[in-house]
Amino acid sequence: MAALFVLLCGIVVSRATVHTNRQVILITIDGLAASYLSDPRAPLPTLRKLAAAGAVAEGLRVSNPSVTWPNHTTLVTGVTPEKHSVLFNGKLIRGGPGEALRLDGERDKLDLVAVPTVYDQLHAAGFRIANINWPCTRNAPTIADNFPDVPDPVAHMTPRLRSELIRLGALTDDRSESFRSRGMAAADQTWTTAAVHLLRNRPPHLLLLHLLVTDAIQHQYGPQSSAAYTAIALADANVAEVLRALDATGRRDQATIIIASDHGFARPTKLINPNVVFRKAGWFRPSPRRQAQALSEGGTAFVYLTQPASKAMDHTNVVALLRNHEGIAEIIAPEHFQALGLPHPERNPQMGDLILVAKEGYAFANESFEDESITEIKTPVGSHGYLATDPKMQGVFIATGHGIKPGMKLGLVENVDVAPTIAALFGQKLQTADGKVLREILTEPEK
Repeated sequence: MAALFVLLCGIVVSRATVHTNRQVILITIDGLAASYLSDPRAPLPTLRKLAAAGAVAEGLRVSNPSVTWPNHTTLVTGVTPEKHSVLFNGKLIRGGPGEALRLDGERDKLDLVAVPTVYDQLHAAGFRIANINWPCTRNAPTIADNFPDVPDPVAHMTPRLRSELIRLGALTDDRSESFRSRGMAAADQTWTTAAVHLLRNRPPHLLLLHLLVTDAIQHQYGPQSSAAYTAIALADANVAEVLRALDATGRRDQATIIIASDHGFARPTKLINPNVVFRKAGWFRPSPRRQAQALSEGGTAFVYLTQPASKAMDHTNVVALLRNHEGIAEIIAPEHFQALGLPHPERNPQMGDLILVAKEGYAFANESFEDESITEIKTPVGSHGYLATDPKMQGVFIATGHGIKPGMKLGLVENVDVAPTIAALFGQKLQTADGKVLREILTEPEK
């Protein structure tokens, strides 16, 4: 209820500004680093054509932690996780003192996102919203057609869209198990088919589309691998399919297309297991004797001190134990979290008490019962979650079409600027956003 109250209080609308033919399509390609746009090995003809016709950034600076759900939420709220409160690909669930922490992805939007989104505001102003695989949207009341990014997506789709996709053959049945069993490439195709169906039959004013195979493949085989380039080609082809559908509707001249990504990728060769260190020190044991637990975000890890009575001493002990540990570049204390766009743990129980930062070539894992706290990675893999200041984490940003100046070359763009810019394209102002409107790319002045 608190999140709903904030949402309602934070939205300022003007129904007189509704443009019935205006359309914005925001497509995210998960894990597509900015560097791929200039990489001749990356088969991206569609994205490069869009970039040449509109505005393209040197890179999109992402939020900490540089993972999927937090950054997708920043893209539609215009604020960092310090305010919107999404810190993981799920919600942190705490037990009592000394009990294990866990993540729960089966949560509604109103239980996850603590501030209004641009789609909430547009809905209130009379615009129609559709979502295909966008995180933190389950049961969002302001989305007309909803295919959310959750562990059980088919069950939580809006019933009308689910029935239509089954009739089209995009879904075999109404079970999420059937959908997931087909693999990520097939999932991307299903999501693309869903977007195309909506554009042709029930066009929304704002369409959110999240493509994911690029992330899955880079995790498995690493960035700049042959498999990664193949996944990138598939993502580019799916974008092209969406654009062909838009052309077929005759509404391309009224549409703005924005391509973004949530993070880039690095290629670690070793894993750090802080929970092994805690276990060997006697701090990571079955409840209720657990004193410290690390949760990996990839290139960073959040450490939670789970015994309130001994937290101050445990803080000192953890720092002393890990300060010189192999692979750990930095241990960040809460007084520095705000500068990273992260909340203080005293104000948000989702947040850890310390942040561990991995050195180049390392990433964190959640293993607790390995023999050693450092594990060699035998085959190439990919990871993200490194600090947003790492250039490898920068994503792509392309904007083209209606309302966008052609031939614009930008430096680094902040991802908090995307939501207020989308609002401006609809003649709205997202009052709750901390980001700014990218006025330099717009053909029309902000109202």
